[in-house]
Amino acid sequence: MAIKSYQGKQAAPEKPESSAMLVKDYMTTDLITFREKDHIMDVAEKLLKHKISGGCVVDEKNNLKGMISEGDCMKHVSDSQYYNMPLEDTTVGKRMNCNVETIDGNMNVIDAAKKFIEKRYRRFPIVENGKLVGQISQSDVLRAATEQKSNNWHV
Repeated sequence: MAIKSYQGKQAAPEKPESSAMLVKDYMTTDLITFREKDHIMDVAEKLLKHKISGGCVVDEKNNLKGMISEGDCMKHVSDSQYYNMPLEDTTVGKRMNCNVETIDGNMNVIDAAKKFIEKRYRRFPIVENGKLVGQISQSDVLRAATEQKSNNWHV
């Protein structure tokens, strides 16, 4: 005769509830943006004034056209000296990166961190329906991590 267990079905232990850490919750939405017709040295001044390392280039309808960075401005300064050209002659449209990768606002921040590491970028724009809605930077990811430090990494 077989022995039957009278304990019943055991439930799986409950996992503590945690809120998902989404990019849209940590991205910056009040952005400093640039236009293709802006002069590169005006961009450099704006980057210094706002203490940022780069920004998105948009058109009049806030469609993402590219990215411009400190590095792009430095290349212009270097080329201008080398070729003895005036600093003010170049626009953002000539120096910006047009091949821009974006991140989905609903992506988990940890997945975004992996993408930062793989691509070695300092910022990613977030676009919805073709319009720029925000930008996430490495410092935004670090801010998310410091807010999470007292909790488990349930994502």
